[in-house]
Formats: sequence, C-alpha cells, structure tokens
Amino acid sequence: MSCTSSGNDSRCANCGKGEEASLSLKSCTACKMVRYCSRECQIAHRPQHKKECRKRAAELYDEKLFKQPPLVTGDCPICFIRIPTLCTGSKYMSCCGKLICSGCILAPRYDNQGNEVDNRKCPFCRTPWHGSHEELMERMNKRIEKGDAYAIYQLGNYYVEGSSGFAQDYSKALEQWHRAGELGHAMAYNSIGYAYKYGEGLEVDKKKAKHYYELAAMGGNEMARHNLGATEQNAGNMERALKHYMLAAEGGYTDSLKRIQDLYKKGFASKDDYTQVLKSYQAYLSEIKSDQRDKAAVYEDYQY
Repeated sequence: MSCTSSGNDSRCANCGKGEEASLSLKSCTACKMVRYCSRECQIAHRPQHKKECRKRAAELYDEKLFKQPPLVTGDCPICFIRIPTLCTGSKYMSCCGKLICSGCILAPRYDNQGNEVDNRKCPFCRTPWHGSHEELMERMNKRIEKGDAYAIYQLGNYYVEGSSGFAQDYSKALEQWHRAGELGHAMAYNSIGYAYKYGEGLEVDKKKAKHYYELAAMGGNEMARHNLGATEQNAGNMERALKHYMLAAEGGYTDSLKRIQDLYKKGFASKDDYTQVLKSYQAYLSEIKSDQRDKAAVYEDYQY
C-alpha cells in the first residue's frame, strides 16, 4: 500500500482493516497523515512511510514554530498600557508577584484629597519597599513556594551568579530554569539555550541550544527568537532567519529590526518585508509609550 493518505483515514495504512471491523485506529503521532490499527502495523509500515512522515512532521513543527507567539508581558496592571519587551521597562514586585512598568513604579502617588503621599510602596498592593536584602529574599522565597515562575527563574539566576547568599551551582540553576520554563516563563528556556550554546556550566551543545531557544520563542520570548534568527543566518538559511527576525522585531526587539535592515541592503529581504516590519515596530513603540515612562527612563535601575 502507498504510504500517503488515500483520503480514507478510516482504514489502517498497513493492513487496510477499517473501523467497521470494530478496530480503534490511531494516527501517526508525528505527521497525523495516516492511521494504524496496531503498533505492529505501524512498525511494519515504517520503511515506506518514514520519508514522507519526516517531511510532514517538519512542516507541522515549522507551522508551530513560526506562528505569531503569545504576548508574554501583557499590560501593566496599573496604567493598562502594554509593558515593554526590554526588561528595563518594567519591574517584578517581590511583594505581590506583579510585573509593573517603570513609569507606574516611579510615578507620584496621591491620596483622596490630591495630596502627594509616600512613594516608597508597591503601586499595586501598597506594601512598603523591602528594607533589607534579607527581607527581599524572604519575599522571594514566599513567591517561590507559591510556584511563581518569575521568582523561580530568578532563583536560577542567583545560582548562576553565586549571588544573594547562594553558592554558584549550575546544576541547580538549570533545575530552577527548567521548572520556571514548564510553568510558562519563556525567558528561562532562553537562558538554558544560552548555557548550552556557550558552555555556561555545561558542555557546548548547539542542537540543544537551538531546541531551548525554540521553546522560548514559541513561548513569546523575543530575545530567543532573535537568537534563532542569528543561528539560521550564520548557517546561511536566510529565509528562515528573516522569518525569525520579523517576528522578533514585530514584538519590539530592536536588534532584529537592524538585522532585517541589513538583510534588505544585501538583497535577502524585500522592500515589502522591511516596510511591513518597520510599521509593526512603530506600532509597538506607540503601544508602549507614555509620558510617565519617558520620565522614568532617566532614573537608574533598581530592584524592588
């Protein structure tokens, strides 16, 4: 029998038996194109099916990989304006676990009579800023115990850096990053990819690095998406590189916009590609802009 789908997926691709014979057919998990009545039939049919299966499985994976990713950061819970892609544009609040834009963190606060009040409190839950490093770590530990993905990711960073009272331990860092990634923190997967690519506490493994970059990119991390673009560009796969850069730039990643401009100058991107992504990037800038954020940009970076 042919390994391609005949249009009648109610029959086993190997033996031809159908569901009318009270058989429960299961689709090939990789390509979804053919079905089998048993594991034995799937194994027997594998030699003639594997080439087309791999091709279709790769197509399905690319559809998932290059799908418009979810918006990870979302809106600031105070001003309801989209949070910037760059981490410098927002702060994680260890008291309540909220991600708040820098503009709202540094904005003045007023009471019901319009009088300015103490600004040294979380703008969301009104908890005073932590008074010491010990108090900060106590709050972080509480967030970790509650399964807060961001706090768990940050714990992994502490282990990598050997900071905040933690001894440097790459294996524990990876453990926390994996946990955070499984809980939906895409940046954690990007960090794992970086560790494999550059041998940060691990043996260099470019294949695993790419795998984790892909997980992060599909989770909405623009930095990982840019890293994939650079990987494909270095391998000479300009079409795939452009796709990654386009998605990253549309999500606000400036370096990807610059790469697309360079590809356009070298003839690897069309004028329409560059025009489209430039419009998307400008739309992103409009979405994140506020006067208070512009004022906040002049302040130094603090951790709350």
